[in-house]
Amino acid sequence: MTDSIALTTEELRAVTRFATNCAREVLAVFENDHPLDGRPRAAIRSAQDFVDGGRRTRFMRISAFAANTAATEATTTAAAHAARSAGHAAAAAYLHPLTNGHQVKHILGSAGHAARAAELAYPGLFDATRNLRTATEQATSTVVSVLKRYPPAPSGGGRVGELVRELDSALRARSL
Repeated sequence: MTDSIALTTEELRAVTRFATNCAREVLAVFENDHPLDGRPRAAIRSAQDFVDGGRRTRFMRISAFAANTAATEATTTAAAHAARSAGHAAAAAYLHPLTNGHQVKHILGSAGHAARAAELAYPGLFDATRNLRTATEQATSTVVSVLKRYPPAPSGGGRVGELVRELDSALRARSL
């Protein structure tokens, strides 16, 4: 394996679009608990700006960190995961071209946290398997192609890590 992976801007946009769509699905989980806290929404908006053709900006990084700070201040675990999903969406544009399994979190972290947020916020109504199935269906061939250039998701990370590895396996099993 080489030390670097070639990534185009369009591939980064596809990965960011996927992450943003996953985060958007659970944004209400955070906003229902914290209606005056716009940090996760700002992270999603900054990611969407990049998806829509904008540049990667310092604001994207700042908004990703701010969404993660909002997660640490959230009053419920479900809201915290929803905020982390938004933070991962804004950070997805900064996927590093390193052959390191931890980079898979830039691709799938938003989906993993979104699945956990839904699982916690809507027990019995949404389960993680259903949420991951939706994420698998939403991942474009470009996202799958980028993912397959990286080693598999690493072990650890608790329940979110399990969800990321489950999604990683499902996407790698897809043919391009």
